[in-house]
Amino acid sequence: MSAQNVGSRGGHQAFRLHIVTWNVSTAEPPADVRSLLQLDSQPATDLYVIGLQEVNANPVRYVSDLIVEDSWSHLLMDTLAPIGYIKVTSVRMQGLLMILFAKQVHLPFIRDIQSTYTRTGLFGYWGNKGGVSVRFSFYGHMLCFLNCHLAAHMNYALQRMDEFEYILDTQDFDMNNTPNILDHKVVFWFGDLNFRIADHGMHFLRSSINNGRFNLLWDKDQLTMMKKKEPVLQEFEEGPLRFKPTYKFDRFSETYDTSGKKRKPAWTDRILWRIKPKAIETEDENSSTSSTSSADDDEYPVKVMQDMYTCDVSYGVSDHKPVIGTFNLEMRKKLESPLVTLTVDRHWSTDEDATFTYTILENFESSTWDWIGLYKIGFKSASDYSTFAWVKDDEVAANGEVVTVQIKNELPLLAGDYVLGYYSTNMQTLIAFSQTFQILESKRAVTEGQVPESINGHEK
Repeated sequence: MSAQNVGSRGGHQAFRLHIVTWNVSTAEPPADVRSLLQLDSQPATDLYVIGLQEVNANPVRYVSDLIVEDSWSHLLMDTLAPIGYIKVTSVRMQGLLMILFAKQVHLPFIRDIQSTYTRTGLFGYWGNKGGVSVRFSFYGHMLCFLNCHLAAHMNYALQRMDEFEYILDTQDFDMNNTPNILDHKVVFWFGDLNFRIADHGMHFLRSSINNGRFNLLWDKDQLTMMKKKEPVLQEFEEGPLRFKPTYKFDRFSETYDTSGKKRKPAWTDRILWRIKPKAIETEDENSSTSSTSSADDDEYPVKVMQDMYTCDVSYGVSDHKPVIGTFNLEMRKKLESPLVTLTVDRHWSTDEDATFTYTILENFESSTWDWIGLYKIGFKSASDYSTFAWVKDDEVAANGEVVTVQIKNELPLLAGDYVLGYYSTNMQTLIAFSQTFQILESKRAVTEGQVPESINGHEK
């Protein structure tokens, strides 16, 4: 069921969510991640959330990645942008990285984006372990994504639980209705959680895996065992582990560790989710209170259905295999209209003045630092604009006021399809788009020989 083809106004729609978690062991990305992202899936994905652990974070590399995007982000953007996915946001803490992509049509309804992180490794100083999170409102529903890398080794299962609970306790957001992770309507928790398979010997482990009898190992999976006694884990759901343990492989092979250490295989890399329980009336003063009323939950429920839970063993740059979870989020939209409309009456050309109008439809925390960018179709992120104009700078436009803006910077010389996007500084995201329109090739530039040749097959 495609999000674009479902139901009438106000009805329920299904949105396809694709989550990847991968400990990349400081490796550079492979040449191609198309199968990892399942680009040919039908219906097409609406949201991609990619969580990586152990991205190369040596001090020199880490500083350079802060200035220009890391190689993993570059590859993901280069793969997804040409088919209409925009990078919405990302959060990085040393080797932990999470990136959110969405179809352009959804961006005006992804609001209140906030991210944070918690260090747990080396007493919290270096940040080699911990969690990064991104929360946002999606058509009015509060979602939170938490990417963790927890303590390693067989004997640290209790420490992993302590770290998870510490991350839940310490991460907070500047939002009245959802200040903490567990206040969100839906939480997805994933990462290299590092839980191991206890008790079984290596021979039994490997023969069970080779025979595809994964169910023989489930009872000794530490996370499954912990779920039986940890109340916070009992609120999280996980699909069945019907794929090979994802750790530890020889690189560029499907063979488990042949080094002297002979690490036992384990499902260290996991994806779980939690739908917020309804508030229960109680007189216990210590009980938590719900941030959404039960009436809201009844009128606007969110259903999460897992479509796929697997690993892709074809990738070998790391000693972990990436894990993929795909979900259908079934919900009724609380929001139907963007905050702003942008209108371009006709095509543009560098040879003429370029004007457009925008109208603020609904009150939001607008700013004179808001701007409207010109984006070539296939753009990667909000910062990937060709040129831009500030919004009305003498005062913030009033509701319903039609504001005319002229782009005074030079337009692109080559013909192409473009959109205008309104960037909200306070919301840190694009909140509105115009219809697609054409910019015509500049006659003046052609006659004067100013049109540059293509560079590496891309028009500049």
